[in-house]
Amino acid sequence: MKLSLILATAALVGTSAFAIQVQAQDAPVELKWQMWGDQQDQALWQSLADLVTVEYPNIKVTPQISGWTDYWTRLPVLASSGEIADIVAMQSMRMPSFYSILEPLDSYFASDSFDTKVFESSIISGLSHDGTVYGLPYDVGPWLVFYNRDKFKAAGLAEPALDWTFADFKAAAEKLTVDGNYGYATQAFDYISGPVALGAEYFNDGNQFDVTNAGYADAVGKYVDLTAVDKTSPVFASGAGAVQASGRFASGNAAMYIDGPWSMISAAQGADFEMGIAPLPRGDGESRFITAGSGFGVAAAGKHKEEAYKALKVLTGPKAAEILASAGRALPGRLAEQHFWYDVAAKDVKGTRETLEYSFAHSTPFRLNENWNEFENLITQYMPLALNGDKTTAEVLSDIQSQLP
Repeated sequence: MKLSLILATAALVGTSAFAIQVQAQDAPVELKWQMWGDQQDQALWQSLADLVTVEYPNIKVTPQISGWTDYWTRLPVLASSGEIADIVAMQSMRMPSFYSILEPLDSYFASDSFDTKVFESSIISGLSHDGTVYGLPYDVGPWLVFYNRDKFKAAGLAEPALDWTFADFKAAAEKLTVDGNYGYATQAFDYISGPVALGAEYFNDGNQFDVTNAGYADAVGKYVDLTAVDKTSPVFASGAGAVQASGRFASGNAAMYIDGPWSMISAAQGADFEMGIAPLPRGDGESRFITAGSGFGVAAAGKHKEEAYKALKVLTGPKAAEILASAGRALPGRLAEQHFWYDVAAKDVKGTRETLEYSFAHSTPFRLNENWNEFENLITQYMPLALNGDKTTAEVLSDIQSQLP
């Protein structure tokens, strides 16, 4: 009798434990997902969030979208206040500044045999720090020149060669500036990617910022003069993201602008002209380009890390990559899905595959340190002072250098 009672009790306890376990596994979990973007991105990111719920019905992901500049200004504040989201978008250039707010992922990969080799190796490195992976990528790519083929043809200009020079770029911008329209629309990152393509370095040999060195100052000055002297571009507003330049390009107000393959969605939005892309212009030496990308990580302070990791794999999975690539929002970090960007989003754009292959083949290491976020914010804030003539390029770079550690 006692034995029967013990067995019955054990069975009841076991059944209850199993029920509790199942209930815990199936308990609804709501995750917040921090991401940058603009209004036209909202539906796209929501479609990716919905994929998570399809795969895991108990998990709901809510995107929280901020403007580009606002995102990076607020991220340190949210992290220090404990209000950071469960899933955090991260750009590879900012990883040295922000890796500590993210959960290391290597142990998660080991637990479910996740293979990161499905991604382009350079962007996995970019989303790592000291050999530890902190994020999974959704995109990768170099900076490119988007150009209006119709305007080039009307001006009698040959379309850009893969190895075109800054002199070629400047001559095209000058000839395309006519009738109230600009040859080029500048934005903040042009003063980083452009000078590197010309052979300049913003770091010294100790991997610390030295933005007043002669080579970098001269290269930045070349790009500044396109606006301040040659008037081939309007001035961008202090603190503005790339959306101003892409908007001018799409409307036909500017014939060229610089951005990455992730901006195909913006460049093509409403454009009623034939478009092409070309590498950044080189200096006197060989072509060289920096390549970067972005992805998502799990917040180290999050309360639902296991669920966030599950969501992370969906948000960077094959279907999500197909959606982003087809929309022109990303050249996927996933190698197998890159063809969707070429064959769908960029199928009517001249030079895509040749330009990307050339740029990847001539890539140079993207030099970063823990102060990159401050540097890029300072470029965005202060460069317009040189563009509108309030200060010289040398003065602006000196001001920026003085505020960097």
